Order: sequence, then structure tokens, then C-alpha cells
Amino acid sequence: MLRLYGKIFRTGVLTEGIPPASKDEAVEREGARLKAVIDKRFRGSLSIRQVDAGSCNGCELEIHALNNVYYDVERFGVHFVASPRHADILMVTGPVSRHMEAALKRTYEATADPKWVIAVGDCGVCGGEFGVSYASCGAISNVIPVDLAIAGCPPTPIDLLRGLLSLLSDSVTNQAHG
Repeated sequence: MLRLYGKIFRTGVLTEGIPPASKDEAVEREGARLKAVIDKRFRGSLSIRQVDAGSCNGCELEIHALNNVYYDVERFGVHFVASPRHADILMVTGPVSRHMEAALKRTYEATADPKWVIAVGDCGVCGGEFGVSYASCGAISNVIPVDLAIAGCPPTPIDLLRGLLSLLSDSVTNQAHG
């Protein structure tokens, strides 16, 4: 045991140092704009239900990154919820597998009106390399109505923030003119 401690002591720290605690300007800028819209339209709280309809989990990793300490979308008023009954937005990833088709439709129906659907990633937007087949319905829009498509394989967290902002800004503009 002492030999092991001696080796650790001689080797020292081999990991990288902690980066400075500066936030990305684009995240702060887009986040502040998003918060202003959420405060005005949703009284400070926007709820999102994320649904995996058959993806490889690449998009889910980027969506989960929105909750990490770097992006921290909760400070902008965005919250992920466990039930579609509590959601304002469904954020759906992956090509819709045939096994998930009915579940996705039920989730959509369980979400209260008004609701928005965001197709995330190339697979969600157009079916990706899977397309329509015996095992896949392809794009999310083939199963439920989609209000916004965010392409990318996978889209970055900042792309997801910008997509949310464009969806909410468009809905506020359409409501003002409608």
C-alpha cells in the first residue's frame, strides 16, 4: 500500500486544469433574449418534454448538455418535465421507429394546447439515413405536426437555444398580428 501511495506522490496530477469560469458570449446573449420572451409569454417558466422516438442518443446528449453548468438553461426559465401533461413544448429526437409511433401520438395528444413540437437532429427532421422503412416511419412530421425543425447531427446546444428562441419569437409575432 505504501508503494502505491509513493507512486501516486511521485507521478503527481496528470489531468488538465480547471478552465476559467467565463461564459460563452453567444450563450449569454441568446439566453437573455430567450428569458425575455419566456418572462413575457410564459410568466417566467417554459416546460419542455423531451421524447426519444428511436434515436442513437447523440441528440439527447446535446439536449442534456443544456442542463449542465455551462449552459444552465434553467436560469433562463427553461425546465424539462417528466410528463407531457406539464409541457409547453415537445422536443422529439430520432427517426420515429414503428414501435414508438403509437407512443409518440399518445404523448402528443396528452400535451395540453397550445403546444409546439420541435424535431431535433437530422433523423428527426428528415428521417436521416434510416428514412421510411419497415422499421421506421422516418421524420417526426410523418407522425405528428412539427412547428420547428433543428437540423444537425447532432445540433449543438447553442443551436437548440436559437431554435427555441426563433419558435417562441415567431409565436409571439404571429399572435400580435393574428
